[in-house]
Amino acid sequence: MKKVFEVLNQMVTDGAIENYAVAGAIGAMVDGWPLQLLPVGDALEREAYLIAQTLNYEGTRVRVVLAEHLVAIMLKVGRLKDYARIQTFLSQDAVDIEHLEVIIGHHGLESKWAEFRRRFLG
Repeated sequence: MKKVFEVLNQMVTDGAIENYAVAGAIGAMVDGWPLQLLPVGDALEREAYLIAQTLNYEGTRVRVVLAEHLVAIMLKVGRLKDYARIQTFLSQDAVDIEHLEVIIGHHGLESKWAEFRRRFLG
C-alpha cells in the first residue's frame, strides 16, 4: 500500500495530477494494490477533496477524505450498498454527526438524510 501513496505523491510532484484524496475507490493496480483516480464531479466532492486530511502511512504522506464527507457522498448516491456502508460508519462511531449534518445542510441533502434516518435508524 505504501508504494501506491508514493506513486501518487510523485505524480503530484511531477505535475501529472494536481493532488489527490483517498476515498476508497478501486480500479487499476499499482504494485499489486487497487487504485482508481476519479475527477471531482460536484461541489460536495470538491469540498471533500479540498479539505481531506493529511495522514502518515509508514512514513509516507497520504491525503484522506474525512468520514463525514464519505458518508454525505454515499447518502447523495443513495444505492443500497451505500446505505449499508453508512450504517457501518455510524455503528462504529466513525462519524461526527454534528459535522456530518453541517455538510448535509450545506449541500442540500437534508431530505435524503431524513429519509435514511427514517428507513434505517428508526
